[in-house]
Amino acid sequence: MFTGIITDIGTIRSREDRGDTRLIIGTVYDTDRIDLGASIACSGACLTVVDKGRDADGDWFAIDASGETLARTAPGMWDVGRRLNLERALKIGDELGGHIVTGHVDGIGRIVAVTPVGDSVGVTVAAPADLAAQIASKGSITVDGISLTVNEVTDQPDGEAHFTLNIIPHTQDMTTLDEVSVGRPVNLEIDILARYLARMQARG
Repeated sequence: MFTGIITDIGTIRSREDRGDTRLIIGTVYDTDRIDLGASIACSGACLTVVDKGRDADGDWFAIDASGETLARTAPGMWDVGRRLNLERALKIGDELGGHIVTGHVDGIGRIVAVTPVGDSVGVTVAAPADLAAQIASKGSITVDGISLTVNEVTDQPDGEAHFTLNIIPHTQDMTTLDEVSVGRPVNLEIDILARYLARMQARG
């Protein structure tokens, strides 16, 4: 379980495609304090630490991404050199600064507009039709692992939903949202309450 409050921006150092995809991720985390088998959210995807270490370039940890993980996350995010929003798993007693995040990506959105708003940036994201009904104005959503508040939602004729976000300077500084651009794919996780409500409605 996570909160969507990013505590490091890691960088993919290497990628080895085999049965699964082994990724080495550089981090400022003290890996002596990370257990093998621990969960770390990588731009919204909860993954398991399978190796770790420290070398001349700093600390690093390794994860194995399955074909399912690669298929359900944003294209290009696992390329060497890509920056990832990192968050370690929530501990009992930690401050819940964002909202409850599971680390399971529900769908892939895409950025359709980026507009300066004072010192902040307004971002519009297109969400796929199967998630549209589960995104609400002033509700919470996770974008690339970041807990954010939806400003407005506009339903589109094709079934998609366009929702807007306000990215303040602090969020830009602390996450990969400093590199937002039109057309960029992003990982989306809807609020967990909306997920359960959708399941209840589907069951009738």
